[in-house]
Amino acid sequence: MDTYTLTTAAADLVYDVRGPLPAADGRPPLVMVGQPMDATGFAALAARFPDRTVVTYDPRGLGRSTRKDGRAEYAPESLADDVHAVIEALGVGPVEMFASSGGAVTALALVARHPEDVTTLVAHEPPLITLTPDGPAAVRARAGVRDAYEARGWGAGMAAFVAMTSWEGEFTDAYFAQPLPDPAAFGMPTEDDGSRDDPLLSDRSWAVSDHLPDVAAIEASGTRVVIAMGEESRTVQTGRTSAAAAGLLGQAATVFPSHHAGFADGEFGYPGKPDEFAQRLREVLDAS
Repeated sequence: MDTYTLTTAAADLVYDVRGPLPAADGRPPLVMVGQPMDATGFAALAARFPDRTVVTYDPRGLGRSTRKDGRAEYAPESLADDVHAVIEALGVGPVEMFASSGGAVTALALVARHPEDVTTLVAHEPPLITLTPDGPAAVRARAGVRDAYEARGWGAGMAAFVAMTSWEGEFTDAYFAQPLPDPAAFGMPTEDDGSRDDPLLSDRSWAVSDHLPDVAAIEASGTRVVIAMGEESRTVQTGRTSAAAAGLLGQAATVFPSHHAGFADGEFGYPGKPDEFAQRLREVLDAS
C-alpha cells in the first residue's frame, strides 16, 4: 500500500492506493468512500479485493486529513469536490466506487457535480433522513442525539444514537416517550470528557443527512448508480432512507448481507459479514 497527500486550497487529503496504477487487470480503480468514517473502516473490505487496485482516503478533518478552510461543518458538495480532486490525482480516468453511509451521500453529490468521475457507484445506506415519510420526526430524533451529546457528553450521545439507529419503523410518539438510554448499558463511558466536536453526534454533519440528491443531474450523468442496503437494515432508519433514495432514482434498493457496517470485521464493535459482503459487491460491480 502506498500513501499520498494531496494538497488543495481547503485541505490536505491523505489517500492510500493498494495495487498498481493503472490497474494490472485493466479495470478502473475501486475507490471506497465513507463519512464520517475514515479509511481505516474499509481495511477489511479492501483486503478482500487483492486482485483490484483499491483506493481509500480520509475525508477532510478526519483521520490523517487536515482541513484549512477554517470551518467545522461537513457539506456533501465540498466533500464531493475533495473526492473529485483525489480521482484527478490518480490520473487514470473514471473509477468504480463503493460508498457507505455519509460517504454514499458524498458520492451521490460527486456524480451530480462531476459526472465524468465514476462509471459505477454502489451507494450503501445513504442516511438521507428527510426523504422518508416521517422526515420531520427523523429530524427531531437526530436533534435528540445532539441534545444528549451536548448535555452529557460522548457516551450519552452515542447511546442516544444507537437507540435512534436501531429503532424499527417510523419515529412515533412511542420513540420520543422513551427515557434517554444509559451509556453503561452499551458499554460506553458515563463520564463527560468535555469535548463537543464529534462529527457524528454534533450538528456538524447535518448538511449530509439533510442533503437532497440532484436526481436530474445524476440521471444525466451516465453513471450507473446502485442504491444498496443491508438485509438487517430493512426496517431501521438507514434501510428506510436507502429505500427512499432508491425510489427517488426509480429503482429498488439492492440488498447486501449484514447491516450498516456489514463490510467490516469486529474491530469496530458489532461484526459484519465481510466475506459475503465483498462477494455481493463483486457481483454488483461485475453486472455493469
